[in-house]
Amino acid sequence: MKRKLVYLKNVTTLSFKENKCLGCGMCLEVCPQGVFTRRNGKVEVSFRDYCMECGACAMNCPTEALSVKKGVGCAAAIINGFLKRKGTHCCTLTPEGEGGKGNATPCC
Repeated sequence: MKRKLVYLKNVTTLSFKENKCLGCGMCLEVCPQGVFTRRNGKVEVSFRDYCMECGACAMNCPTEALSVKKGVGCAAAIINGFLKRKGTHCCTLTPEGEGGKGNATPCC
């Protein structure tokens, strides 16, 4: 199993209204960090600190059970790092196989 990157501990703006969740699993499909898990037909936020505030879960939730304020750019930095794009990054990323096991150093 590939190790997930922790964004910043206890700072994510991710909000989940469990009573609105239908258990459709769209958030499970689109979350690049594996923040969500399914238990007893419902979705749970299991790894909150993995959230990089990209907003994919909220944009794809049909019942608006999820909301998140977009982060300060770490999501873009991590995605650009995986795609090997250059540019302004708020995080330093070393992908697996390039000098490490996949490390991120937050600086935001």
